[in-house]
Amino acid sequence: MLVTHADGNLGLVDGDERLIAEQIEYYRSQAAEYDETSRPPGDSLGDFGHELTRALDAFRPTGNVLEIASGTGAWTIQLLRHASLITALDASPEMHDQAAVKINGDPRVRFVLGDVFSWEPDTPYDVVFFANWLSHVPPTRFETFWAMVGNALRASGRIFFIDELLDAWRQDHLPEEFVGDAGAPIVHRSLRDGRCFRVVKVFWDPRELEPKLRGLGWHTEVHPVGPFFWAEARRLDRPGSAT
Repeated sequence: MLVTHADGNLGLVDGDERLIAEQIEYYRSQAAEYDETSRPPGDSLGDFGHELTRALDAFRPTGNVLEIASGTGAWTIQLLRHASLITALDASPEMHDQAAVKINGDPRVRFVLGDVFSWEPDTPYDVVFFANWLSHVPPTRFETFWAMVGNALRASGRIFFIDELLDAWRQDHLPEEFVGDAGAPIVHRSLRDGRCFRVVKVFWDPRELEPKLRGLGWHTEVHPVGPFFWAEARRLDRPGSAT
């Protein structure tokens, strides 16, 4: 497995530093149990997952793809159905270890270890993809995150992302309690060993997300699927974009 260390410092430089570091530590600690807890046997929401996969297949993420917060590789496998190359970016080496088992040495995947909020793209990408990540971006980091995405994307590039509209899918097996305020919505999540972590969780309303991204220069179409959504985005100044 090829792992590139994008930077040696996973810290940040402002008031969100501790929260982001704690979120990273949660996912590092959760890696071994992530797949089982996020997709438990008999998952009643599995059909929605199939619909999201079909939407991604219809989008056809071809060419050089950047997958942000790639996790255990569940979506990396789906991207490999179309992509020529994939850069799988995640801050957790433990998540990369889980993903490496799934991709079984496929040379099209390059694992990059780095914090999304400090990582800088090293090559232009045809597609940027992220699933269940935007909801973990603190509101104070929203604009800088999308600026990074823009820097990573070719002028003609495309974006596909997936996330949650509401917290319905966690009620049975991953209960969580909001403890933050409107400035930084935070939930407490516990691991099987009893440790508890703070994690950012922002549920975006498509009626708010589309105009917010338009203000940042993106044409976005959000498609609800049960308690989830999938979305496509591209630059407003791209030929053929809606204005």
